[in-house]
Amino acid sequence: CMSLRKSTKEQLPGVTTGIMGEKEAKAYPEKEGSKKAGYIIGALIIVMMVVLYPGNSDMFTSGPKGPPEDLSAVTWNMAAINNNPFEYWITNDDPKYGQLMEDVSEFINNPGDKDVPVSAVFTPAMFEELCTAMTAAGFKDVDQVKTRWETEYKDRKIISEFIKDGTLGKKRLASMPDRYTNTIITADIPARTVTRPTVINCYDDDLGSVEKWWQAWKKFVFETEVVVKDRKGEVGSKKIKDMFSPIKNSKYPAITVEEEAISIPLQTMCGAIFDAILVHMMTVLAPDSWQGLRTGMCDKLNRKKNHRTVEILETTYKDADIQFLQEVAATFIDAAGARPLVTTHFDLHYPLAIDKDRNQNSLILLKKGMFTDVEEVTAKVIQKDAEAAAAAGKEAAPLSNGDLFVVFATRVKDNAKFILASFHGDTNGLATIPVVTAVKNFAMAEASDRYMLFGMDANTYETPSKDQQGVTPFASWYTSEKMNSCYGPTPNPKNYTTFHARTYLQPQLNKAIKYSEKDVKGDKNPKDFIVFWDKDYIVRSTTKDNTGAGVYTEGMVFPTLAFPSDHGITWTSLALKPAVDLGKPTSLAIDFARRAERRLVAVACALWLCEDEVARAARRGRTVSRHACTQHGAQYSFFKTFEA
Repeated sequence: CMSLRKSTKEQLPGVTTGIMGEKEAKAYPEKEGSKKAGYIIGALIIVMMVVLYPGNSDMFTSGPKGPPEDLSAVTWNMAAINNNPFEYWITNDDPKYGQLMEDVSEFINNPGDKDVPVSAVFTPAMFEELCTAMTAAGFKDVDQVKTRWETEYKDRKIISEFIKDGTLGKKRLASMPDRYTNTIITADIPARTVTRPTVINCYDDDLGSVEKWWQAWKKFVFETEVVVKDRKGEVGSKKIKDMFSPIKNSKYPAITVEEEAISIPLQTMCGAIFDAILVHMMTVLAPDSWQGLRTGMCDKLNRKKNHRTVEILETTYKDADIQFLQEVAATFIDAAGARPLVTTHFDLHYPLAIDKDRNQNSLILLKKGMFTDVEEVTAKVIQKDAEAAAAAGKEAAPLSNGDLFVVFATRVKDNAKFILASFHGDTNGLATIPVVTAVKNFAMAEASDRYMLFGMDANTYETPSKDQQGVTPFASWYTSEKMNSCYGPTPNPKNYTTFHARTYLQPQLNKAIKYSEKDVKGDKNPKDFIVFWDKDYIVRSTTKDNTGAGVYTEGMVFPTLAFPSDHGITWTSLALKPAVDLGKPTSLAIDFARRAERRLVAVACALWLCEDEVARAARRGRTVSRHACTQHGAQYSFFKTFEA
């Protein structure tokens, strides 16, 4: 690089004049010491870049000479509040937790003589009491359920033939009643939280024995009345027993037509057996500690989850300009509204069509005083996509209320206009490209003068199955559409933002994983992105966080008691991509850069030349605006404006 300052004749065939004329060179003579220092520093820079970061142009987008930050943004799928604190393996410093969960795994996988008949846990006397209660409640065909108890259920082994029975799982006979009754948020004002007596939620009272559980369970199902909203949106009072719905053969083919006809009393019985087995197992394995462990986990992961998530956002990420949030519970809005997160740091914006039942809403928080003229355009995006889909004879992007939130906003300091979007994808990520397409097309048609910034839980996978969205194809797609992301045009498939695995203490045992298998079978994938137009921004730096302290611990399953989400936080700092204003010295530098074999060598050489020429131009009293060196998409600007 230093030799090129004198002449480019040898390095650049066809160029007959030096970078500087002889007259100018004499006017700014180089000292021998600085020349030697230049050789050493230049060589070190190039060697470091090639050895440490070969081919990774993004490494030049941060550092002390990096371009100034235009804005910073955070995206975080906060994950809906999990009512079952035992559902996922968590990182917990209490050794009793690890021991309990390992014992549960062993109990399920190698029960031995603990695999007793169902009737030894859910006793014949309990079954008779259940039948009496179901008959009094008006359930039909209770006699048929009695017959099935005698012939199909009472003699089943509790683990190998009930808990681990795959067919029973496919029939949803235990998981369906759990779905409707595990945890109920009432429609009272104020709302109440009502929980079924079971191991797998945050039930408050004592479940120290199967007998105590049974008395509480009967009362809950057949006597407890709650105020709830039905599917039509009408509010009314219901007993828990009336919340069970038939299990349809048309939707779940594993259940027979005969079982469908008696599915309400049949699932009530199976739900009772399932809960009884869980209580029995816990009292066998950890009678003195399991309830205390659950209480502590419920406080961190459930009851105080909103408190902790707000705390993270208003401390670690209070300096971000934009916060994109997904899977947000409606209760978070009230919790945040009373805290410095909203009273001091951010303006909170949420969809007009917010879904208060699913609690999977996308929100956008904007730094106070930074933006004005905020207008929601979600409905316009959806409408335009639906019209385009209809015209093409295709289906519109699949969305539920709250999944997508799109706004226009104007930045106060420079009147720059933005279109901002937050999106929560489906589990397999198949809706991600259609939804990003919808927003992209709307932005091109209706907001071409706006910067686009899109925070999302894309739910992309390192090694996708046939029905999952791969991260590499997703990146190939967005780059082909002239977009880039906080992780660049070719994100590392192993740069994970999720790492969780289901335990055996949840109804879908087909998804359960041993702790020792979490690294192989766990959900460890790169799922979270911030996407923008490639013409607008370059990435200065991007970081991940699964601790709430701005640090990502690789290889750690989460949520943890300090980090109550199964998605990590992604933070990025962006700089405006410069409009290139080339002078002769810069042109020659770029010409050399294009001939170099490695991106970083090219950029390093170009920078060395350009920076020297900018300094000389300044001393000559010239103004240099928006200098840039470019090679194969690797871009660098060390001044947006440099004046003498």
